[in-house]
Amino acid sequence: MRIESSDLRELQLFKYYRLVRKWACKNNDLKEADLELLIYFDCIGIFSRKDYIDGVYTYSWDKHRWERLVREGWIQVFQKRNRTTNKYNLYKVSYKCKHLISRIYRILLGEEDIPETSNSFFHRNKTYTDKVFAKAVDVMSKDKER
Repeated sequence: MRIESSDLRELQLFKYYRLVRKWACKNNDLKEADLELLIYFDCIGIFSRKDYIDGVYTYSWDKHRWERLVREGWIQVFQKRNRTTNKYNLYKVSYKCKHLISRIYRILLGEEDIPETSNSFFHRNKTYTDKVFAKAVDVMSKDKER
């Protein structure tokens, strides 16, 4: 089954992508480049450290990104190196990562709202940026109702 680009455009999937990305990063203590890299890895499935090195060429340099993503549980070992059949470890994104990416898709498709309870955008007495994004979430919610 082939999907036409005009059908995809009607979904308006990317209309609030920036807002949803900002929410996901802020509430999960991720950098935007980290999130986009994790989405890339989720599309690949199983990957090696070389795939990581190839994948980060288009992102800002962060010397500690790999160690941080592994330490915080976003990336996990799929298959350990054994020096005979596997010359290097193979990795995959964790359940935690898959859950976040699925949630982002559901929010972008309008199947789910950005949660207000744990959302730092809704603490309106914080920074100016938080207030602006809280207003943008309100606009997004009202747009969804139409």
